[in-house]
Amino acid sequence: MALYEHVFLARQDMSAQQVDALVEQYKGVIEANGGKVGRVENWGLKSLTYRMKKNRKAHYALMDIDAPAAAVHEMERQMRINEDVLRYMTIAVEKHEEGASAMMQKRDRDDRPRRDGDDRGPRREFGDRPPRRDGDFQRAPRPAREA
Repeated sequence: MALYEHVFLARQDMSAQQVDALVEQYKGVIEANGGKVGRVENWGLKSLTYRMKKNRKAHYALMDIDAPAAAVHEMERQMRINEDVLRYMTIAVEKHEEGASAMMQKRDRDDRPRRDGDDRGPRREFGDRPPRRDGDFQRAPRPAREA
């Protein structure tokens, strides 16, 4: 049997329990066709980059699947019919990831570079122009306008 990662997006007006019920429904389809579902992650309600079927947000869910291709095709066929599923994507993988997926890993703010300029190093000079000092800049007088 092949290994797959499957992500689907469900409508924004569904509750978390309804999304869990959808996951269980598709898990049953996979198991009925001779496969098994490993890790299941609910990524929660997230904003979409663009509107899909009049939805600005969607519930994201990930499933690690170990099943024959026919089981995955049947699950995708049922997702196409279901109006609650906005999009889905199934990818064949060599092996499943251990632990939490990248979406579930908490990003630590201390690891990010600071934006106040401490980590950038010295400023680079351009061409043969000397460094600019405060007060050096003076605007030339404007020529008189003729009417």
